[in-house]
Order: sequence, then structure tokens, then C-alpha cells
Amino acid sequence: MTQSPLPRRQFLALGGIAAGASILAAEPASATSAVSNDRFTLPGYAFTLGVASGDPTPDGVVLWTRLAPDPLALDGLGGMPDRAVNVRWEVAEDERFRRVVRRGVERATASWGHSVHAEVRGLRPDRGYWYRFRVFDQVSPVGRTRTAPRPWTTLKSLTFAFASCQAYTDGYFTAFEHMAREDLDLVVHLGDYIYEGGGAGSIGRAHLPAVETFSLTDYRIRYAQYKLDPALRAAHAAAPWVVAPDDHDVENNWAGDHSQPDTEPDQDPAVFRLRRAAAYQAYYENLPLRASSMPRGPEMQVYRRLRFGDLLQLDVLDTRRFRDQQLTDQSLRWDPNRQMLGARQEAWLLAGLRASTARWNVLGNQIFAMEADHTDGAAETFGMDTWDGYAAARQRLFEGVAARRVENFVIITGDAHRSVAADLKLDFANPGSRTVGTEFLGTSISSGGNGTDMDALGVTWLAENPHMKFHNSQRGYQVCHLGRGEMRTDYRVVPFVNAPGAPVSTRASVYVQSGRPGVAHVSA
Repeated sequence: MTQSPLPRRQFLALGGIAAGASILAAEPASATSAVSNDRFTLPGYAFTLGVASGDPTPDGVVLWTRLAPDPLALDGLGGMPDRAVNVRWEVAEDERFRRVVRRGVERATASWGHSVHAEVRGLRPDRGYWYRFRVFDQVSPVGRTRTAPRPWTTLKSLTFAFASCQAYTDGYFTAFEHMAREDLDLVVHLGDYIYEGGGAGSIGRAHLPAVETFSLTDYRIRYAQYKLDPALRAAHAAAPWVVAPDDHDVENNWAGDHSQPDTEPDQDPAVFRLRRAAAYQAYYENLPLRASSMPRGPEMQVYRRLRFGDLLQLDVLDTRRFRDQQLTDQSLRWDPNRQMLGARQEAWLLAGLRASTARWNVLGNQIFAMEADHTDGAAETFGMDTWDGYAAARQRLFEGVAARRVENFVIITGDAHRSVAADLKLDFANPGSRTVGTEFLGTSISSGGNGTDMDALGVTWLAENPHMKFHNSQRGYQVCHLGRGEMRTDYRVVPFVNAPGAPVSTRASVYVQSGRPGVAHVSA
């Protein structure tokens, strides 16, 4: 098999994506794939929801699509019959598929929404590839992906974007349109891929179904609506994604087996687990996840570790499933028994950080870890859904990082609909205490509407929290450039989301020097 260097990613304005659940072994390109589908007629184009790839390894990647000729069908089945369908896939070294290097067949079943998750192996490390799917005489859009470098490979640089929070009713996904044009090795999505509430908003992008999602049918329709957005499809097709859910992917502010406390205080946890099972299944059906993350009822393996040469170890966290319920009395936030990650995940994380040989150790985290006093003056007010409500668990983590001498510790975070770059302190009450790392809080794609450069909360945060070095509350995404000597995060913003067509600009670039934890400087 010969390999030629591939040109860097191009912007692909691609159509839909379809996902399948059964995983079959990949065949070499020279093999003949025997595909036998009983003939029946699809009511339309099967790949309306686009294509995607994710969780790259040095020898492969997972490829995703979901068959949905009628994606918004009221039964949530996407217009597909209640029968299994064989879906062929191909991976090539060139976008015209003249040099196909792997191909295989996946069985897309009705029980998993006719989604496809093809775990491709046998590819070469740190290489770009193109992929596509076929069903009957229909061909999917073409996607672009990239394998990871081998863990021991010395890398000079790596570039990834991270994003979160894309409320369909709040704004257009213009930021994804610009992200698809970036020169990226990876995209990390940190949750709130969908929003579970009903409502129509004010810009003509009303949610479907028009009510809050509870059943698997509801969640499937909601995902289909989001994935029909061409900007989101383009961003998926341009680079491999690593994803993790947050609260709105199930229900706002859920914690463990507890539903949202302010709206359903008396809900039986068993009832909530049924809802979480439906939400988890729809999440898996619609995103490029491996079989190891396939949910089993209300349980799903979210936290995992990915390595990219000797430059990056990416630990993806689950900050919802194993946490204790949110407090109503913030004086209890230092209770040492309270958990954010749970004992098993916390031990897994610290052991992995101790053993890491990567230059940069990055946590993909759903809710911000830095302390954030929300009140001007001597009084202090903290949010109870963030790590501030689990202060003792945060302290254990930071002390564990310090004790293990973890170098270049960085947290990337979503959820808050605003951007902040901050030093992570062993003692936030003492500005002179040891800095153990840096947090890059990233804004939303569209949630919260247009936003502004600075708002009242931002003024308070910068005044009351000296470890915060930058703030902005516009919409957009972040691009992280990793090098051997420094990490630069560009905060990319759009001026509006209430209409399509917004331009993008870099509001600020924030630098961290290798071997010196904390923000080195901010270039506006």
C-alpha cells in the first residue's frame, strides 16, 4: 500500500450524516465486499444528516452516518422501515476515491435508529483520509478525517478546536461554518449538542418537537433537526470529533440519578433513569462514538483518554453521571464527601496524569473548574452546578496534580456561554498561592443569543477573581495551537447569531508557556 501526503483540510459544504450500530471487521481494499440487501425502495435520499468521524487512534477512526430519508418523521424513525440495512463504507487516500485503502460493511438496525458506527482499523498514523458510505445506489457526502500520531512520535505542533452549547432556537450555527474552514487536526465538543426544552425562540428556528424531549422518539427528532443545519454538517465532515455530553443533552442541571431540582423535585430517580436512557441512546445514535461508549440503558461510558504523539494527552471527563446532587446551601460546598467525578473516575484521571509522557495534559471538561465569585464586594456567591459547588473535590484534583508534578496541565471547558482564560490556583483565596494549571473556558456556538464583548457579570468576574486574565461574552469557538514551547488559544467570535452570514474574527489570543503554569500573556 503506497501513501501520498494529502493536502490539508478543505471546507466541505456537505449534506447529511447517518449512523449505524453493528460493528463489523474492516476488509482490505483488495477484498471483495459481498453486500446483500433485500431490495426495497427508500422514500428519499438516505444521507440527509451527513457524515462524521471521531475518536481517532494511530491506526484508525470511527466513521458515522445515520440513514434518514425523512429525518423529521413524527415516529422518530427517519423514514426508514423496521428492518436492518447493509451500509458499505470506503476510506481513501484521495477525495476522488481512486486509492481506496479500506472498505467494509455495517448492519444498520432499526433498534439503533439505522445509525452506523464503523470502527476502521489498519490505517497509517498521522494521515489524512477521505471516507463515504453507500446504500443501494445512493452515495453519501464525502467526509475528511485524520488518524492520530503514534504516542511516542515527536510532534512539532497540533491544532484542535473546542466548542459547546448550540441552542437551535437562540441562533444560527455560523460559527461552525467558519470552523469547517479552519486547518484542524481535531474538534472537541464539550456538551449541550442539543437543548431539551420546547419553545420557538424569536428568530424563526423553533424546536421540533415543539415540546420538551422525554422519549427516544422526541430526542431522535431533535437531533435530526439540529443535524439538518448545513454548518454543523460541514464542521463534522471537515475533521474528526471527540464528544462528551453535558446537562442539556439529557435535561438541564441533572446530577447522577437526580433530575433538575427546580422543576421536578419529586421525580422518582427510576423515572429519570428512563429519560436518561432515551437521551443517551439518541446521543450515541447521532454522534461518532465507538462501541465502548454504546449505552446500556441509563449507563454510558463517557470518560476516556486519547493520545496524540508526545505532544497531547486528552482526558475526556464525565462531570454529570457520578456527581452528587447540587447544593442549595453554598456553605456546604467544602464537604469532603461530595463527588464531582466519582471515586473511580477521579482515580483513573490522576493515575493517567501521573503516567503521562505528553508535553501537554488537557482535560475536556463540561463545567468550569476555576473559582468564580459572582458578587461585587466582600460578599461571595458561587454557582452550585459548577466545580465551585464541589470545592473539596476540586481541591483533591488540584492537590493531586501538584503532588504528581503534572506538567502543562490545561482544562478546556464549555457550558457558561462566555469565554474566560484563568490561572488554576491551589488556594483561590490567596492570589500568591501556587498555580497548578490553566483553564480555557469557551463560549457557546449560539446559546444566549448575540452576546456582547463585555457584560455586567464579566466586569464583576474580572474585579472579584484576580486569577481570571481575559473575559468575553460573544458567541464563537476556540482554536488551540499546541507547540513544544507554548500553547496558544485563539478566541474566535462572531458579532451576531440572530441572522446568518456573520463574519468571524479573533477577539484575543491567550498564551501558556511550557513549564510555566498559568496564563503567560493575552494578545487582544
